[in-house]
Amino acid sequence: MKDRIIRKVRIDKELARKTFEIASRDIEVAGKVLEGKSYNWSLAISYNSMLQAGRALMFSRGFKPAGEYKHVAVVKFLHEEFGKDLTDRMIGILDRMRKKRHAAVYDAPDIVSVDEARNALKWAKEFMKKVEAILKNEGFV
Repeated sequence: MKDRIIRKVRIDKELARKTFEIASRDIEVAGKVLEGKSYNWSLAISYNSMLQAGRALMFSRGFKPAGEYKHVAVVKFLHEEFGKDLTDRMIGILDRMRKKRHAAVYDAPDIVSVDEARNALKWAKEFMKKVEAILKNEGFV
């Protein structure tokens, strides 16, 4: 990982645990926002739960995103370190959600359909289960 967007740091169990708790909280919030029919924000929050879970994995291995492209750094790290455990499919979904969230938040309001928001929440829950299993196996949660 001799990349400018990923930096080696000391392993921080507490930070990994707390970051995973944020991811868990965001899953619940995304569901409530979806019920309120705010599809852009539900997708954004579902994505954020996946991002935070990915960050928790980074912290558990002694890495953190650095530089300007922190979201991209998480996706890249997950692909390199956990591709088999998380599956390329889930990492690809995370990356597509990252791009859709960016467009929904910064470029085009109301571009997320109800089905996209539901799928984002479903995928985030699936991703969280996989991350939780990895973190439990390593003694972080």
